[in-house]
Amino acid sequence: MRRLLALTVAIVLVGGMITFVRSSLVSAQAKGKTRPLTTSQMMAGLVKPKYVELKDGLAKETLGDDDWKALATHAALLNESSHMLMADDRCPDKTWEDASMILRNASDDALAALSKKNADGAAKAFENISLSCKTCHAEFKYKK
Repeated sequence: MRRLLALTVAIVLVGGMITFVRSSLVSAQAKGKTRPLTTSQMMAGLVKPKYVELKDGLAKETLGDDDWKALATHAALLNESSHMLMADDRCPDKTWEDASMILRNASDDALAALSKKNADGAAKAFENISLSCKTCHAEFKYKK
């Protein structure tokens, strides 16, 4: 009987520790440690709008000078968001870090292509931006 009680206590303690560690990871990605911006707010107010605007802009048949400038701004803000996703102790694990680095590198590539008014190069870079989103969302957004 004592063994059963001890085993039950051990299982409860391990379960509690797992729950604590899991909630710590979720809270690390839900919000930074010192700044008020939540990840959901960053995605809704910055990442998603800039992603959509970059995607829609690259789908245009012709691009004028103002279009190229706007596309570069969208890519630069996506690049900045890759830094924000890693800042303030927000990053919970390697998947998050890798996805942030894919976003950073792909948005750098997009900026380089856009500076040359190379829509095909920017579209290729955008595919990798999309990959970064899918990588992170597969682990964090859809597992809640």
